[in-house]
Amino acid sequence: MNTDNLLVAFVTWFVLAYFIALNGGYLILNLFALRALRRRGEEQFLGELPRAYSGLEPPISILVPAYNEEATIAASIRSMLQLSYAEFEIIVINDGSKDDTLGVLQREFALLPFPEAYRRQIATKEVRQIYRSTRYPNVRVIDKANGGKADSLNAGINASRYPLFCGVDADSILQRDSLAKVTEPFLRDPTVVATGGTVRIANGCEVSGGFLTKVGLPTNAWALFQVVEYLRAFLFGRLGWSALNGMLIISGAFGVFRKDAAVLAGGYRVDTIGEDMELVVRMHRLLRARRQPYRIEFVPDPVCWTEAPEDMRTLKNQRIRWQRGLAESLNANWGLPFSTNGGVPGWLAFPFMLAFEWLGPLIELGGYAFMVIAFFTGAISWQAFGAFLFVAVGLGILLSASGLLLEEMSFHLYPRGKQLLALGLVVILENFGYRQLNTVWRLTGLYRWAMQKESSWGAMKRKGWQAGAPEQPSAPPSGPPAGSP
Repeated sequence: MNTDNLLVAFVTWFVLAYFIALNGGYLILNLFALRALRRRGEEQFLGELPRAYSGLEPPISILVPAYNEEATIAASIRSMLQLSYAEFEIIVINDGSKDDTLGVLQREFALLPFPEAYRRQIATKEVRQIYRSTRYPNVRVIDKANGGKADSLNAGINASRYPLFCGVDADSILQRDSLAKVTEPFLRDPTVVATGGTVRIANGCEVSGGFLTKVGLPTNAWALFQVVEYLRAFLFGRLGWSALNGMLIISGAFGVFRKDAAVLAGGYRVDTIGEDMELVVRMHRLLRARRQPYRIEFVPDPVCWTEAPEDMRTLKNQRIRWQRGLAESLNANWGLPFSTNGGVPGWLAFPFMLAFEWLGPLIELGGYAFMVIAFFTGAISWQAFGAFLFVAVGLGILLSASGLLLEEMSFHLYPRGKQLLALGLVVILENFGYRQLNTVWRLTGLYRWAMQKESSWGAMKRKGWQAGAPEQPSAPPSGPPAGSP
């Protein structure tokens, strides 16, 4: 066997081994997720009993960064005021909006300047003024110079009064019991420092009064692919890692953190696109270095709904940003895998993310290109090419199908036969073009990170919620804040 044949054989076996490890790793996570969901099902009946700690949940600060959100900010805040939780405050951070976001907030919530002590635990851009609503005692607004989402969240942390804080996108739709669900781990285990909830695609759903009233599927193909993608990512990706206490990502759309742990870590980094993931990885690194017992958990119940991009350009830009944010997050925390106390986050989750998420686009596209060219030039046999298609495409279909199965077994959000049939069809079709296209976009993000090319968030094209006018919550009397049961 000559040198060329040896090289082809080596690359062929490397590509096959990589895709087997990639899909095999996710299948193992799937088993951990299935076990966690089964345990959840066994304990589900307890949730229907009267809760001994009802009304005793730790108070929480909801942080809402807002930049040019004049069209939706008032409805979003009104819907948050109706959340079922014992005690919470809403802090809207107007990040130097160029539109009338601040004016809308002043008119809708009767804001007045409020001279309160502002403890600057984390450095931020200049805070111009802090306002308080005269209608809702638990609503405050921070007006600050533009500094980006991370800077806005840091300003909100500085102004927050409660031990837990929750960062929420201004356009997110929360269920009424969202806060109660996502804070349950803090009640069960005092070592919990952060939790993240499931994010679902709201396209095709019906929204009224700021809340989702009917679950549906989008008619747009791009959004429909993302429904299956989110099921796969959250239900067995993050749930599987959570069972091992190795979850490195909490979605910026809805996550809860213990304030003292986040401040100790230095708050959100303003020089990264993926500020949410970077904070979680940094907390793992610092807490493990301190040998402090802690847990970061995932809450599988559907607690947050978001609008997904429905055009290719917006989706492409989103995935490029996500990949660059992932690269920045891992690159900034190399101390975690090399720590003498790295544990599952450092010795298992970090290398997994490095090999299959960070460098994955480069190896996957290279593997596809090599196998296709080698097959058509006769360098490899049809048996080898068939084996590649099985591990790259067949196992991919199996993974997506398992995510849909976990959804149907656990939450049954899509009960209609037509909905399940449509999702089942997407499970197959996404492996023939969509996932490969996504990999191309991720490779672009990896290239931009490597070349240190500037990347901006850009504008998200939104259809907006087809909803009726939001309910008007009555102003509460002095005492418990709005939203108290």
